[in-house]
Amino acid sequence: MKTQLRDIENLEDIKSLVDSFYGKVRKDEKLKDIFNAVIQNRWPEHLEKMYRFWQTVLLDEHTYQGSPFIPHAQLPVDEEHFNQWLKLFFETVDEKFTGAKAERAKWQGDRMAEMFHYKIQYYRNHAMAPIL
Repeated sequence: MKTQLRDIENLEDIKSLVDSFYGKVRKDEKLKDIFNAVIQNRWPEHLEKMYRFWQTVLLDEHTYQGSPFIPHAQLPVDEEHFNQWLKLFFETVDEKFTGAKAERAKWQGDRMAEMFHYKIQYYRNHAMAPIL
């Protein structure tokens, strides 16, 4: 019997989403080497930061500080990596949740992927460093 899905409601839901999603990323042939090369043994810290980010975005509990783009500015990624990231993210959201906040999570993920991809390409093509 399949569990009835519900919307993202609290920090435990955020943690479940983030842990499941990054569990997939860490096994994904297209993404795992990039993430593991950058994060190395700092996965617990990265996950905590992601909890705070999504808690701020989805629950309006302002626990995240910082600029999400800067750590991604120099990553060796292109459109295929963003597409795979989105595929895994949408898949994870849809497996675990349904509702307005789940849809907002997917919308926000799509928006971030598009913006990050555009900005990474811009900086590559213009020999500039992002403003910190």
